[in-house]
Amino acid sequence: MAERETTADGITARYRETETERLLVFERDGQTAAVAQNREGYAMLKVRPTADGDELERYYGFDMALDHAAELLGVSPHDLPVPEAAEDMGM
Repeated sequence: MAERETTADGITARYRETETERLLVFERDGQTAAVAQNREGYAMLKVRPTADGDELERYYGFDMALDHAAELLGVSPHDLPVPEAAEDMGM
């Protein structure tokens, strides 16, 4: 699957699938926050400071993972653009 990208209010969101994960990475002013889930889409979401960084926390719900990602970037969760392909992440 090709990478999907969305930008709004100075925040860029990139969604892609690797061999093992669904990965949503947000970038704002050089800072990043990533939300990852296994490729099958049934496991908890992992929040990381970068796409391949160490896991900071796990969440069942996408909204909670987005809250944490927004906190890492210093923005409101409502400011995070989410590509359509990533909208169904979470359990």
